[in-house]
Amino acid sequence: MSQIDVPLSPSGFGQTRRADHWWVQPLFVFLGLSSFIVYATWAALQGAHYRFGPYISPFYSPELFGPSGQAWFGAKPSWMPAWVTAAVLILWAPGGFRVTCYYYRGAYYKAFWADPPSCAVGEPRKSYWGERSFPLILQNIHRYFLYLALIFLLLLAHDVWQACWFNGHFGIGVGTLVLLANVTLLSCYTLGCHSLRHLIGGFRDRLAGAPVRKKAYDCVSCLNRSHLLFAWCSLFMVMFSDLYVRLCSMGIWTDFRIF
Repeated sequence: MSQIDVPLSPSGFGQTRRADHWWVQPLFVFLGLSSFIVYATWAALQGAHYRFGPYISPFYSPELFGPSGQAWFGAKPSWMPAWVTAAVLILWAPGGFRVTCYYYRGAYYKAFWADPPSCAVGEPRKSYWGERSFPLILQNIHRYFLYLALIFLLLLAHDVWQACWFNGHFGIGVGTLVLLANVTLLSCYTLGCHSLRHLIGGFRDRLAGAPVRKKAYDCVSCLNRSHLLFAWCSLFMVMFSDLYVRLCSMGIWTDFRIF
């Protein structure tokens, strides 16, 4: 049997015997996640230009308080600070789902904390902290964020339905398709979650005697195989959806009506 010698990383941060460009992937992950964090933070604090016609930015849905007249609980109370926008009130839920996601953990552990920077590459620390103490122990509540994420999928799907009605008449605009693509990619990402896969059937020793559960497990497993791809596509699609609604609301982009 042929053998492959795997070079072990020498001591010292960033030291390695690897000859490939191992730093490229964590660098792009760092730039990608940083770009999203900066934009999402900026957009969430604006509190304006998140509605255009029947469209609502996914960053602000559901709109609990707001000046649009369509908020669930009416206008924002006067005692609430200005920085507490409709987005700030709800983004902790989908944000928590992503932050505790099994894929994203590995991604930002490498890209932001260098824990480790990559396989067989020296780390900036000698001890292994793991996820057994605060704050990383909070990663274990990922399953509960999943329940919230599933509710948000239903709300965003309802937003797509609302985006099909223009002044009481059914129609489809480019924005309708943008919001539809967003909820589709979010659904593929969420429904391929490792925790959902376990809940559906991963905890069972055998699925042969449960055909419905077996079919559902196979569907989630199919999505789970592309979890990384859906994680990135859905991340930037939700950002683009907010940007699309925002620029249309500001009069910079024109939303073309398909019919």
